[in-house]
This record gives sequence, C-alpha cells and structure tokens, in this order.
Amino acid sequence: MRFIFAVLKAALFIAISAQADASVQITPVSGQSALYREIIERLGEGHYRAQSIDDALSQRYLDHYIEMLDPSKSYFLTADIEEFSQWALKLDDLAKRGDLKPGFEMFNRLRDRAMNQLEKNIVLLENPDYVFDYETEDSVILDPDARNWLESSDAATDYWEKRLKDSMIRLVLNDKDPSEAREILIKRYTRQIKQYEQRDSQDVFQLYANALTALYGPHSSYFTPRNNENFQINMSLSLEGIGAQLTTEDDYTKVMEVIPGGPADVQGSLAAGDKIIGVGQGDGEVVDVVGWRIDDAVALIRGAKGTTVNLEVISANGDNTSSSTIAIVRDKVKLENKSAQSKILEVNREGSTYKLGVIDIPAFYMDFEAYRARDPDYKSTTRDVLRLLRELEEQQVDGILLDLRNNGGGSLQEATTLTDLFIDYGPVVQIRDANGRVNRYHRASRPAEYSGPLLVLINRLSASASEILAGALQDYGRALIVGTQSFGKGTVQEITDLSSGQLKLTISKFYRVSGDSTQHRGVLPDIAFPSLYDVEEVGESQQDNVLSWDRIHRVPHKFDNSLAPYIALLTDTHQQRIEQDPDFTHMFERVALSDDWSAEIEISLNLSKRKARSDAWDKTLFSLDNKRLKAKGLTPNTDIESWKKDREIDEDNIAESDPILFEAGQILGDQIRVTSAVGRLKIVQLESSKAIH
Repeated sequence: MRFIFAVLKAALFIAISAQADASVQITPVSGQSALYREIIERLGEGHYRAQSIDDALSQRYLDHYIEMLDPSKSYFLTADIEEFSQWALKLDDLAKRGDLKPGFEMFNRLRDRAMNQLEKNIVLLENPDYVFDYETEDSVILDPDARNWLESSDAATDYWEKRLKDSMIRLVLNDKDPSEAREILIKRYTRQIKQYEQRDSQDVFQLYANALTALYGPHSSYFTPRNNENFQINMSLSLEGIGAQLTTEDDYTKVMEVIPGGPADVQGSLAAGDKIIGVGQGDGEVVDVVGWRIDDAVALIRGAKGTTVNLEVISANGDNTSSSTIAIVRDKVKLENKSAQSKILEVNREGSTYKLGVIDIPAFYMDFEAYRARDPDYKSTTRDVLRLLRELEEQQVDGILLDLRNNGGGSLQEATTLTDLFIDYGPVVQIRDANGRVNRYHRASRPAEYSGPLLVLINRLSASASEILAGALQDYGRALIVGTQSFGKGTVQEITDLSSGQLKLTISKFYRVSGDSTQHRGVLPDIAFPSLYDVEEVGESQQDNVLSWDRIHRVPHKFDNSLAPYIALLTDTHQQRIEQDPDFTHMFERVALSDDWSAEIEISLNLSKRKARSDAWDKTLFSLDNKRLKAKGLTPNTDIESWKKDREIDEDNIAESDPILFEAGQILGDQIRVTSAVGRLKIVQLESSKAIH
C-alpha cells in the first residue's frame, strides 16, 4: 500500500513539475538573432571549408543538434524525433534569417523530458519499499549507437529502471553500501535537475550555434562572453589545476589529454580516455559528477596551487566498471614549463653496446613574452634541445632518439627551428589557406647541428607541430620514424571577436614538403608498433566533420635515401624481438584485454554475474602478470590478494617500465649497426647466404 501511495505521489509530483517547467520556457533574447547571422557570415567568409547553407546542411544540422542534446538517447522519445523532422529541410532558411526558434524549442523539450525523468528516478530511489532485483537475467545496452530512440514513456521507464540498477551495481561493486549508493544517485540526479534549472538563453544559444560550427569541423566553436574565460585559460595553459584537457562523453567527464609536465602527468596515474566520476577536495567528501556540465566539473577540479584534488576515475584500460581514486596536488601549468629532458639508454645489439641519447620533447613551447622583450635567456623547445644535444654529444652517444609520444603540439615556429637542428637548408612545412594560397616560408636556414643516427618515436597522441617535425624528418630521409600512426591534426585555427563573444575557426591546412597533408591521416611510421590507444576512438579521423586528407604540389628538397634499403630488415628484426619480449607482449596483451571488455555492448544486471565478471578481470590480469614474470625467469605471484598489494613496476628499468621506448632504442641500435660499413657487409653476406640456400 505504501508503494502504491508513493507511485501516486510521484505521478502527481511529476505532473505538477512538468506543468511548471512548460510555463517557464527558455526563449531567445534581444541581439541573438543578429549574432547568429554574424556567426554564419564569418563562417562563410573565413573558414577553410567552404560549404553552402542548403537543405543538405540543414539535415546534418538537425541530426547533430539532436545528438548534442541527448547523446545517450536517454530522454527523447521517437515521437519527439519525428516531430523535430519538420525542420529537416528548413534550418538552412531559418538560419539565414537569424531564426532561432527550432533550437530553443528542441532544447526546452529535452529539458522537460530530462527533468521529469530525473525526478522519477529520485522518487524511486527515495522509496524504501522499492527493492532492486539483483537476481534477474535482464541486461542493459548502454551504448547509444546500439539502441534506437525510446519508443514510449513505458519504454523510457523500463530503460531507466535498468539503468538505475546498473548504476547501483557499479557502486556496490566499488564497495559502496546499498543505502549509500542510493544516496549518491539521489544527489547525482538532484544536481542534474539543478543544472537544467540554471540553464539560460545564453547556454541554449551557444549550444545551437556550436551545432552549426561543428559542421565545419571539430575545431570550430562559438564562445559566449561567459565561457570565453574558460577557453582562454585552456589556451594559455596557465590555470592552477591538474593539467588535463577534458571533454564530455555521454554522462561522463572524459580526459582528452594529460598535459606533459603538468601535475597529473607528474603524478602518473591519470591517462587519456579515463572517465572522471567523482571529485573531492583534500580530506573532504568525493562529490559524484556523473551527468555534470563540463564547465561545472572543471570548476570543481580547478583550484589553488598546492591544494589536493581527489579524482574518482574509471580507467580507460580497465574493466569499464571498477573505479579508483587518484590524488593530485594542483599546481600552475604553463606550456613553457614543460621542458625537454634527456637521458642515456644503453642497448646491446649483436654483441655491441650502443649508448643512445633519448630526448623527451613533451611540447613545442616558447616564452613569447620574454622573446619579445629581447631576454637573451628566453625559454624555448629548440634552445633546450640544442643544449641537450651538445651535452649528449659530449658524452659521445652513438645516436639520438627523439621521443614525441603524447606531444600535442604547440608553436609552429618551434617546430620549424627544431627541425632545423637536424637538417640542412630547406623547406619544413607548407601552409595553404582557404583561398588556395600556399606559404612555404617556414624553412631550415642553417646547417644541421646534429647529423648522426636519428630515430623519432611517435604515438596516436603526437599531433600538430609533432607531426610537422616527424613528417619533415621522414620526407628528408633524415630519421627513421617508429611507433603508431599519429593523431592527424593538420589544421590551423584563428580566434576572431564578434559583437558578443568569440569565434574559433579553421583558416588553413598543413602540408609536408612531399605535398602530403598531415590532416586526418597523420604521419605513418616506417616501422609500426601496436597502438596503446584505440584508433577507432582516438585521433582526428574519429571526430565528426573533419577536413579530409589531400595532397598539393611537392616542394623541392634534398632526400637522403641511405635509410630506405634497411627498413624491411629492421622491421623483421623488430617483429622477431617483440614476439619474444615478455614486457612488450604483456603490455599489449593488457591493451587487447581492455579493448575486448570495452567492446561489450550488453551488460548483465545480475549482481552475482557482475561480481564474477569483476573477479574474472582480476584473475586474468593476475595470470598475465605471472606469465610475464615466468618468461623473465622471475618468481610469480602466489595469490591474487598479495598481487594486488605488490603490483609494482621497476621504474629504473626502462625495458620494464617503458617497453616501447626500450624497443625503439633497440631499433636505433640496429639502425646504427646495419648502416655502418660493417653492417652493410653483414647485409651483403646475409643476402648471399639466402641466395645460396
């Protein structure tokens, strides 16, 4: 009887709320229509991608806006989507007139649906007589791409009951008491309702405008005056926080990139792809942030230098259910503080030991203010690398390895001058603007500082300026490029002021001296490693509406063909080596395991099965670790509990702590060996031996 009363009470409460929400609709304010037309005009005049505002764009505009409003397909009903289709071929004409009505109507519908559903969730969770059935054989599909829009209110009720149960199971498996788990979810949904209540006309306008700018490319955005401050902080990288770029995915705050040299990078646990589900301050309670707006989550993560923020995180390389807490001490993050560093790596190849200089370049930085002030000691990537090169040459290294992994770019000027350290006179990069004009002024202007054996290590997070450097050294035949396909960010953006707020738009594209664009495709390594990052999830090519790869005329440049004949041999020896390398094999077996688990579309709502699934994850990792230890002749772990406590990597052992870097060093050792006079003789003898047999 109490349960029936609670349901009736909930229904009455929801009906009243819906009526109240419907009477307070968000509408455009004065000046937004003119601003909307101004944005459209600027996109047409200045964006690299020229496209017509027509029916085809209108359909894409509608689809993308709906996806932005309800990315997880959790609130809109099929009837809503059918109703919105009335604008499929009209948004282009309405946009030209500055008519914002469709954008606001769709947002209001989303807000009403969401607030009503969230209120239902709270009533259900607050009802002590409602018991979650954890022995069910039901399952839930959380991936929106694998589901259709909700057919009806009954379908929405069924979906959300399953989703609530999944949320409860996740919290229980992460050591939360069931009553505590309910309270966490109640707070989560109460906060989300408050966020919807706080949305205003400026929020809706920005969302609708950005659904349009996104059709031109993922790096084009409109910023309201209020949100421009956050953008400027991210661009200057001078915030006091953790040093990570964040985005939203479904209901989660997701890590796009950990800024090299920042607090999170120094702490070492946070990684690209991780989902932040909770944020706590110092010794305070961790606040659940699932479903939060990105700016609200960022405001909670950001804080004063020296203070500690605790992040509850679902790891990108985990079982997609378990979470852990990471404590990070906030600090000031500045691009120019992420200095290049060097170390010595020794490798033994065919009885010869090679001393290699490893230069880790986390970003392309330059203190422009000090440079303009004519400070003779201004800080820059090129100046730091030049100093490191000279120090390494004094130590008589046999070769240099440039580590560009996770380097998201930075100063184009630094990419050019850094390339100049390794090549003689010649062009470094071509830049084509929206009018087809090609700039070839970025050139190496002096003899190479270092002309010895050189290898460049890249990965999927090497982007922009990193791709210019790696691409130029590859096009000149100056260095062997190893690792994984780079990010593919080959465009240039510009910030322009509007009558209100600012517009970021793409104005040009980068091209290598070979004529190939770095956009979309990135740089393909000469010797490819398996990727630690899912190329279907990470990279420019996986974003919406990206500019395509293309080619322009090659610019004359000197090509050194001395490395090319040995790439096949170096690749073969690399493959043979990693198949027998326990650390390398273990690393990619873990990645493959994580990918397999993340690929599961449907997840059980049976608590016992989910507990068994979580245990199976630990058992599999335990088995993989013991396999690695046995292969190295070390003592395996005896039981899972002690293994969980003692899981440590020898940070001083590069082969164990960073197998990819160690293998790159092995390749450079082989490169030095086979390109020497003795090495060339061995190749001839080997080929002769093969011919005889």
